Amino acid sequence: MNIQGVNNILTDTHNISTYHKIPILDGLELLNAKKHTIDFPFHTHNNFNITLILNQTFCTKLNDKFLQAPIGTLSITNPNEVHATPCDNKLGNSFFTFYIQPDVLKTLNKGRDVFFEDKIIYDQDLCNSFHYLSMHFNHPEVDLEKELLKVLEKLVARYASGMHFEYKKTALFQSFINENLMEKFSLTDTAKRFGLDKYKFLRLFKHETGLTPNNYILLQRIEKCKKLITKEADLMDVAIETGFYDVPHLSRHFKRFTGVTPSEYKRA
Repeated sequence: MNIQGVNNILTDTHNISTYHKIPILDGLELLNAKKHTIDFPFHTHNNFNITLILNQTFCTKLNDKFLQAPIGTLSITNPNEVHATPCDNKLGNSFFTFYIQPDVLKTLNKGRDVFFEDKIIYDQDLCNSFHYLSMHFNHPEVDLEKELLKVLEKLVARYASGMHFEYKKTALFQSFINENLMEKFSLTDTAKRFGLDKYKFLRLFKHETGLTPNNYILLQRIEKCKKLITKEADLMDVAIETGFYDVPHLSRHFKRFTGVTPSEYKRA
């Protein structure tokens, strides 16, 4: 993987990221992040995140671990796995993420669920292949679906674990979603609704979801935004419909969770 000199890019621009939605493999999405300085808060995805590290050490916070992936490796998070990504706030991090639907890897694994117990992959062959695809995914002579499936098949064969990760949902969790998602959140009022003090409610909620209530609400609103953005022409309407005050308020949180602005996501 020839990425020597990436650390020496002489530019003052930061957070120059592009997002791509490609209609293959049940909806492939790609994030090309360059010198990203904005931390990603604790959140989850419903797909696999396979991230190629191009510049600076890539850090991932899990509930019980702090991982550091060096340049030229892969960092993987499983579907519904709570994680945060603190970025280098001065130099920025450059990375390329492939968002892969679980059923794609399950098919490659002969119908068996896929889980990656090892979150950092040190494999020069795989990294070279993912790097090539990150550079040529939109090249007309590259059959992206065919080539990506080949690489993913190798990844699953070499590193997939038989462990099954199950996302927990409880009555308390479901009630919170249904009653508070689009309302102004009050920790005290919500806790009282379940006969709990706010500290116990916080402990229970985080135990069940891995997230604070505020982060959970924001994440769900952002997911709803993604769906509406492709249908709605006016971002102000999307902002209001998903519980944000205005477009700047929506854009600030949208970029925190996705790495790009709503307008950039809409153009993808």
